[in-house]
Amino acid sequence: MEFSAGQIAGILGGEVAGNEGAMVSKLSKIEEGAPSSLTFLANPKYAPFIYETKATIAIVGKDFVPEQDLPQTLTLIKVDDPYASFAKLLDFYNTYRHQKSGIMPSAYVADSASVGEDVYLGHHTVVENNAKVGKGSKLYPGVYIGDDVIIGDECVLHPGVKVLAGSIIGNHCTIHAGVIIGGDGFGFAPNSENEYNKIAQIGNVILEDHVEIGANTTIDRATLGSTIIRKGAKIDNLIQIAHNVEIGENTVIAAQTGIAGSTKIGKNCMIGGQVGIVGHLKIADGVKIAAQSGVSSSIIKEDTIIQGSPAFDIKQFKMAYIGFRKLPQLNDRVAQLEKSAKDPSQDK
Repeated sequence: MEFSAGQIAGILGGEVAGNEGAMVSKLSKIEEGAPSSLTFLANPKYAPFIYETKATIAIVGKDFVPEQDLPQTLTLIKVDDPYASFAKLLDFYNTYRHQKSGIMPSAYVADSASVGEDVYLGHHTVVENNAKVGKGSKLYPGVYIGDDVIIGDECVLHPGVKVLAGSIIGNHCTIHAGVIIGGDGFGFAPNSENEYNKIAQIGNVILEDHVEIGANTTIDRATLGSTIIRKGAKIDNLIQIAHNVEIGENTVIAAQTGIAGSTKIGKNCMIGGQVGIVGHLKIADGVKIAAQSGVSSSIIKEDTIIQGSPAFDIKQFKMAYIGFRKLPQLNDRVAQLEKSAKDPSQDK
């Protein structure tokens, strides 16, 4: 995909200083600019790079005045806010590259399934019995949609996503490569012979609107009822969400976190990477959990910040950690005091 400086200025409402016909086909950092790439200058500390960049187009502020000669091959697009304009351009580019439609020859759609208008089904995508795919949704190669699944409008499912039977995906959701939604929950019961009998997992998973799920995350179906990810939640890569868990609206969870069964997490929470949360807990709205924390009891108070394993109030944790770091010195001091008590002549 190629765009001219004039086209980009039109998208951003900017002014071209240089060659309106200059063409770019990729984006780059200003310090790594290459021919046919577009970059931007928002932070003054990166200003020296603009005088040596090999990028073809640079987005700059309208108040930018060069302090020395710019490369002859560089065209500027002047805007009110370079950072916001570059972010807008990234969003435009991302939307543009997902403008695909049509059903590839190797895709399979069951006779009882329904597919909306302007849908894209990539090669080897499977849509099983009674499944529904909403209008404008894009299912990339190798996506599997199980029986009775509902995919809403304008969703993007990246390669290799598996949405298993009965799951419901809302509108405008993004699910990244390798995600599995609706696998069996980890339910087993010991029997009299000290073996484990599997408990059938007959519930489903529900993702509400505007949810994003990172690559290789797994969300298990409920034993009964639903595992629910509420509107606007953002889930990072490599996260395990167990059966019957509920994640509240606009909660964000960083990579490698594991949440055990039936835990309910409130809205607007922030959970750091590698956090472990045991099952059947309630986490209040607005709670923040620092990375690598272990949560073993419910958090009732809203907007609490916790850290540690087991996790507790972050201020108390930091005070305790100061003491922990001093333990070797304190141990040496105690040993010296014990020695002095036995032999007063050693006390100096």
